[in-house]
Amino acid sequence: MLWTNKTNTVTTGKNSEQLAANYLGQNGLLLKTCNFQNRRGEIDLIMTENDTWVFVEVKYRKNNHFGGAIAAVSAKKQQKIRQCAAFYLQQAGLNEYNTPCRFDVIAMQGDINNPEITWLKNAF
Repeated sequence: MLWTNKTNTVTTGKNSEQLAANYLGQNGLLLKTCNFQNRRGEIDLIMTENDTWVFVEVKYRKNNHFGGAIAAVSAKKQQKIRQCAAFYLQQAGLNEYNTPCRFDVIAMQGDINNPEITWLKNAF
């Protein structure tokens, strides 16, 4: 039973990340990689907008109980994403201090097949 719930959670996560990538692509961003991981954490989507690197956290919630999707991006999660992004830039041969970058959040809520999408640019 728990395995089924985990499978559904993973599927929902992948679907929401794909929806977010498509949405951002339609708004002019170019996808570079998905689910970049290191020991510090994970970044759902790494994209570019012109010369700016955009690190995107995707959150989906069926409803707004417990604060909804936006509230799920805690300060601790933000710190992990920042550290992971610094590592990614280093691996890509980019200087984190001279490379324009920002951290966005895509918050989705409602029906996974047609969620309400909120895009928070430069969220943290």
